[in-house]
Amino acid sequence: MTDPVSAWHRLADSCVLLDGFHALKHALRFGADVPVAVTAERRAALALADELAPDVRDTLDALLTEVPESTYRALVPRPHPTAVAALAVRPSREAHLDRLRLVPRPAPVVVLDNPRNLGNAGAVIRLAAGFGATGVVTTGTLDPWHPTVVRGGAGLHFATAVERLTVAELPPGPVFALDPEGDDIRGVKLPDDAVLAFGSERSGLSAELRARTDHLLALPMRPQVSSYNLATSVAMTLYHWSATGGAPPVA
Repeated sequence: MTDPVSAWHRLADSCVLLDGFHALKHALRFGADVPVAVTAERRAALALADELAPDVRDTLDALLTEVPESTYRALVPRPHPTAVAALAVRPSREAHLDRLRLVPRPAPVVVLDNPRNLGNAGAVIRLAAGFGATGVVTTGTLDPWHPTVVRGGAGLHFATAVERLTVAELPPGPVFALDPEGDDIRGVKLPDDAVLAFGSERSGLSAELRARTDHLLALPMRPQVSSYNLATSVAMTLYHWSATGGAPPVA
């Protein structure tokens, strides 16, 4: 059997770090290739699987290797309370681009235009996976596969297509961008092939994205309230899409 610590050091630079039981659980559910997984508390991790994820319990039993807590902490920059960590192979960019560019699409693509907050990006990916969105695209400098984003996404990067693109490379489909000056979203039915664009937390939509936009939409908001959190805005928009005809896929 390959030493898991040696395998970890060999693969760490090329793989995606999964922090915690729930990130590993989600990654396995959505087909991630996980070559190594460690835990400082194997019995507790398998008890969690029995309670919360019996569908992947046997896989976890075969995959998890218990290591001393000091070894676990040396491998993981920010140890998770569940004392579980794993490395997963990042899906190919080509596979994700094929999914994003699929026509017709069964669900919208979410675009974060020049986002700045890693945690917000992770929360958006988690939302997109929950609603069955086709994918999440970021423009600008933020890497949507940064470890902090993956941690915020709880392993759900593997449930949807996640890539960084330029505005010129955005997937096909009508672009609906959220902006306070737009039409009230409650009067609009969002098509399944929509590209839903959200500006950065600080400066809003870039001029390049705004020029690409087909429709500006506004979320309902009480006067004198400045804005919603980015993840909240995405959640409201995806809920509106699902409530007016779109729906996440049912397994």
